Amino acid sequence: MRIIICGAFDIGIHLAKMLSTNHEDIILIDDNEERLALIGSSFDLLTINASPTSVKALRNAGADLADLFVAVTPDECLNITACVLAKAIGAKKTVAKINNNEYIEQDLKGLLNKLGIDSVIYPEQLAAKDISNSLEMSWVRQRLDIHDGALVMLTIKLRETCEILNNPLKNLCGPDDPYHVVAIKRQNETIIPGGNDELKLYDLVFFMTTPEYIPYIRKIVGKEYYVDVQNVFVMGGGNTAVCAVNSLPSYLNVKLFEINEKRCEELNDLLDSDRTLIINGDGRDIQLLTEEGIKQAQAFVSLTDNAETNILACLTAKRLGVRKTIAMVEHVDYVNIAESLDIGTIINKKSIAASHIYQMMLDDNVNNMRFINSVNADVAELIPKENSKVTKRPMKDLGLPKGITFGGLVRNNKGLLISGDTQIQSGDIVMVFCQDHKMKLVEKYFL
Repeated sequence: MRIIICGAFDIGIHLAKMLSTNHEDIILIDDNEERLALIGSSFDLLTINASPTSVKALRNAGADLADLFVAVTPDECLNITACVLAKAIGAKKTVAKINNNEYIEQDLKGLLNKLGIDSVIYPEQLAAKDISNSLEMSWVRQRLDIHDGALVMLTIKLRETCEILNNPLKNLCGPDDPYHVVAIKRQNETIIPGGNDELKLYDLVFFMTTPEYIPYIRKIVGKEYYVDVQNVFVMGGGNTAVCAVNSLPSYLNVKLFEINEKRCEELNDLLDSDRTLIINGDGRDIQLLTEEGIKQAQAFVSLTDNAETNILACLTAKRLGVRKTIAMVEHVDYVNIAESLDIGTIINKKSIAASHIYQMMLDDNVNNMRFINSVNADVAELIPKENSKVTKRPMKDLGLPKGITFGGLVRNNKGLLISGDTQIQSGDIVMVFCQDHKMKLVEKYFL
């Protein structure tokens, strides 16, 4: 598969890294030689120093043979133009990164398609969905719904109150139990657990269950005393914050702190004034936070453009008693640092966007794929075709590669957990947890 990426910036680099592990034919185009020099020796790809809107450069890159053409520079006009040109040359599928929500409106979708743009990604909107999901459940680090919620994956940090510590999983997660543990993050190690593995204090655990058993999971991990989120403090008034606040459930009350007075005036027109109070001030100012009632807040979300600022603000909020914290951390090197400091949820727009694009290069039987930063793993819904390898024998006899596990499936719109005796059928929607970007390898089992 030939994939052309325009823009050696955060999303483009992250995407190139993901794709290079699958030995795809990757060409990276950028007009900055220094940016390309930093990448070319690190990954298995071809770099071209040229403008992404140069027809000559696109032809030299083989855009006429491209299976996927992705334009992810910071300039949305350049991205759109590059995709239009690539499509005209012959690219099969084009994706453009945009910087505002005008282009995601349904009435513009048809127009963009006519121009030659098959899909647009708006990273701020994708991040906003994750933030909203995280705030709906105060005791969960991350929630991922499989097939519209028929299955649910919950990421939970285990504390002293957890009832299921230090007990082999074979005693906890039998075929008839309402949950499976699909992965464990222990310090810097990721474990795809077997029956003899145990859950330890401070593990970050990925549970697969069905919606009706979410309260049961909450009980056994000792999170019943966590107060549900009602009052949210948000720091930073950028586009991500706007998307996030507008997507939050209506029962949440929001106080948004923005240090720029002019931006505060703009936010008054962009946000619902009935439930959002905009405050012109620094969200790290302890006195200001105290005056505005931080003691009554159940969640603090820091969404400035500076990772250090976001981490510091969340640590300040935790010191003031806020249990749920969310930090936007765009610098990859800081993600692990933030997690080690016990920041609840980490939002990394480039990995979210890259995962979204990565899904587009997979076959039609792969849906709703997400990359989980903390464990370097992909989670996706796969649909096996008739007579595919995965349907021919029970799970225990499939011989899945290391680092791959099936958490559950949806059959006739009903979520079911998977055991060793489970026989997957064609048409099932199977939740796959896969480390190190091995999704193309897993996909072979479903074709």
